[in-house]
Amino acid sequence: MTTVLRASDSADFLGIVPALAGFTPRRSLVLLPFQGSRTHGAMRLDLPSGDTDLEAYADAAVGLIARVTGTDAVAVVVYSDDDPEQTVDGLVLPVAVAVDELLWRAEDAGLRIVDALSVTPGGWSSYLADEPRLGDLGELGSVPEVPGLGDVAGDQLAGTALPVADLARKERVARALNEIGELLDHDAIGPLTGRESPAALAGVAALADIPAFFESMLENPEEALPTATAALLWCLDRPVFRDVALAQWATGMDGGIRTLQAQLSFARDGRMVSDDLGAVFLGMGPAPDADRLRLALGVVRHAAAAAPRASRPGPLTAAAWLSWALGRSSHAGHYLDLVHEIDPDYGLAALLRTMIEATLLPEWTFRRTATAPEDSAT
Repeated sequence: MTTVLRASDSADFLGIVPALAGFTPRRSLVLLPFQGSRTHGAMRLDLPSGDTDLEAYADAAVGLIARVTGTDAVAVVVYSDDDPEQTVDGLVLPVAVAVDELLWRAEDAGLRIVDALSVTPGGWSSYLADEPRLGDLGELGSVPEVPGLGDVAGDQLAGTALPVADLARKERVARALNEIGELLDHDAIGPLTGRESPAALAGVAALADIPAFFESMLENPEEALPTATAALLWCLDRPVFRDVALAQWATGMDGGIRTLQAQLSFARDGRMVSDDLGAVFLGMGPAPDADRLRLALGVVRHAAAAAPRASRPGPLTAAAWLSWALGRSSHAGHYLDLVHEIDPDYGLAALLRTMIEATLLPEWTFRRTATAPEDSAT
């Protein structure tokens, strides 16, 4: 059911923005696409720095807004840790030049400007005022309660910290991962001896049907046995299986089976993966089931938390892609930073980084939905 949030003025509107974004932005420029008097969500960009090409920055921002179905207007909110500067000519709001450039380009693109506001530790103000004045933050409306939304007090990186895995679990996962690796490589090291760990044998047996295994991991992400987590890490360490996992979690088990068959055909005879499967990784095609993506994100976050350091890039990169697929580029960027600390040359992470830096988002995130919190500005 759609939740309608109403704002009668700019102060009320600023109180609603965290509910629309799902967090309280910090050091951010937030774009809110409108259709008539309604907006269904928010997009966040990092604030421009001193060496940012402001024309390119504004073009990218307007390009994002223009892609949202039915958009005819935009509101802009800047959240800065820097207070406005008081000059002889009056109050100068943070990144005012960038905002002016953005608003000019938005109007040039045929978009109506609903509002353009600044929020700083010292107060709030409007970029549209001839003589901006600083309003008290106490004037802002309170964040409304939206069913299912949860706490929005944290900033755009809230929720990215990996779950806690105790030392005992990490040791069990590491031991199982080593044993599974040895079992799967037994042709190279000799026949089985009969002294292999039963748990490791069970982990290998689970991988006899990889799509079924990936599907089973969605059932209880927080309660996965160390052997199951180790088997998943073994798969995520190998691009051919990691990509199957992502495709399956995004499209369903049939998509996983098709992707596995395509990957094996490519490895065997160089046959290319079909366009519809490849399109999923670029964010094109039907929108995935967001609940499946969130479950899968929980799976790989727990796996990364328990993994040996050298085996973390796989699950962290999977977490980055799943976050990106959910429209959470800030979260995706955080996971990619963690990957870079371990392996700066990890292939899929580098590709995702390029996509995020180019402000490329999945096309399904630009389609309006009837379930998102909705603001009605009057």
